[in-house]
Amino acid sequence: MKKSITAIFALVTLSATLMACKNKAKEAETKDAETIAITKIASEKFTVNTSESTIAWKGFKPTGSHTGTIAIKNGILNIIEGEINSGTFLIDMNSIKDADASAKLEGHLKSADFFDVEKYPTATFEITSIKDVDGKTMLSGNLTLKEVKNNVTFPVSVTNENNTVTLTSESFVIDRTKWNVQYGSKSIFDNLGDKFINDDIELQVTVKASKS
Repeated sequence: MKKSITAIFALVTLSATLMACKNKAKEAETKDAETIAITKIASEKFTVNTSESTIAWKGFKPTGSHTGTIAIKNGILNIIEGEINSGTFLIDMNSIKDADASAKLEGHLKSADFFDVEKYPTATFEITSIKDVDGKTMLSGNLTLKEVKNNVTFPVSVTNENNTVTLTSESFVIDRTKWNVQYGSKSIFDNLGDKFINDDIELQVTVKASKS
């Protein structure tokens, strides 16, 4: 009977892991930081509306997942002839929220085990390019997190109506260990068993900015 219960538990754990992987978005292309896009004098400045802009996140472990949000503290988009030319965003790491309102999880994510927000209260994203690739708009930018800077590329949709630019990304994945967020990573530590946390973090970005 004990063996049967163990087998059932293992099957449930495996099923949850497979479902989490199946539903996970595609990993963003990640490479060394690049030169940021140059802002031309003729550009129009659009200021990010922080109350309507957010980053949704999803983290995975063998038995399920957690979701939540991170706030954008401030940001600027520079627009030329209706198109994004460059931009910079400041991300408030102290604003990490868990959708289930778990103070314990939020505290752990803010601790030195994960994002160490006391030492690194903000992260930044600087646009390096935005261009059409095979019918999709691909946004590239330098993401600086815990003083580690990597360039990531992911698909977005952009609208510009009534002096408001709305940028919405598709869901994409980054590997947290590339920014030295290593807690519970089985690619870093041995003998974690089923206590590991996936390296992948799924993100979805929504930014609204109005003409200054």
